[in-house]
Amino acid sequence: MKKYLCFILAALSGFVQAQDLSAVRQDISTLTSRALWGRGYTQNGMAKTADYLVTKFRSYGLQPMADTSYRQQFSYPVNTFPGKMELVLNGKQLIPSKDFIVEPSSRGLTGNNIKLEQSDSITFMAPKQRVLLSLQNKLTWSVASKVEDYTVLLLNKTLLKGKPETLNLNIVNQFVPDFKASNICGLIKGSRYPDSVIMLTAHYDHLGGMGAGTYFPGANDNASGVAMLLSLARYFTKNPPAYSIAFICFAGEEAGLVGSAYYTEHPLTELARIKFMINMDMVGTGETGITVVNATLHQKQFALLNQINEKNNYLIKINSRGKAANSDHYYFTEKGVPAFFIYTGGGIAAYHDILDLPSTLPLTAFNDLRRLIIDFTAALTKE
Repeated sequence: MKKYLCFILAALSGFVQAQDLSAVRQDISTLTSRALWGRGYTQNGMAKTADYLVTKFRSYGLQPMADTSYRQQFSYPVNTFPGKMELVLNGKQLIPSKDFIVEPSSRGLTGNNIKLEQSDSITFMAPKQRVLLSLQNKLTWSVASKVEDYTVLLLNKTLLKGKPETLNLNIVNQFVPDFKASNICGLIKGSRYPDSVIMLTAHYDHLGGMGAGTYFPGANDNASGVAMLLSLARYFTKNPPAYSIAFICFAGEEAGLVGSAYYTEHPLTELARIKFMINMDMVGTGETGITVVNATLHQKQFALLNQINEKNNYLIKINSRGKAANSDHYYFTEKGVPAFFIYTGGGIAAYHDILDLPSTLPLTAFNDLRRLIIDFTAALTKE
């Protein structure tokens, strides 16, 4: 009878996990959709994503952290490319994001029959028009908070036949000095220690669009982390924790950790009350395990994480890494908040390009990482 009961419980657990993974896939599909336009700075991509997350938080019954609102609003400068994104090189029309990208701090420029001069083996210039073209092995885009007095074009070198000689271009930029964004913040009150907080975070912004016809989906970076946070919110609303748990989706990470920096200067819960922070960014793979940033700073908690993992055989490996300013945990660490930043390894190599797609995101270790975080969170409340 006992063996049969264990079998039933295991089967039920597997069914629940499969159901949640289906919901995770749906969240990632929505977050990477054309409707949300790369969760960035044109076509209201970030604002629409914030609306989606607010709807999710409200449906789960999370409490707002900013009075009656889930939104913590702030603004920052950003250079955007909302319109024309056209480049003809040596008479051939090139495809934005596939054949070329524009360096994100570039000014817009329209010009025809611009003559290029070779500067070195990969660099070509038109000094009069202040245009620079650089040959690249991989096209990787980002976000800039200013506009420089030049236009830089990064070209996929595998497409090139012969030397770049002439170009026509029509690139439209728009500098927004006070782009408005919001951190999305919700809370589950602890059943025993409501004044102690465990914080679970992930950034929801990505790169948005480059021109009117191209956007960057950002499936692994960081639709995967947001989907993990939403999955954990669903779990903890049904399994109330001893400590309060704050769920925060940060904006502005790709622009330089802007949202998390703002939060640490304007905290919605006292930083001293945060027992531990777990930041999740790019957690959609896992073939080679996970890496934990700040592991060397918090050796006791890192040992606890490993003990839980070894006991349950969740992940193939947990790699230790020291302090790094590479995601939203950083400014919390600088303020003395104990924090881990977790990301998965292996699998797809797509990063800040148009190939970071939901269709190729394996979610190899997603369920196991979710269970590890749940168990680790429970263990933290017993320390």
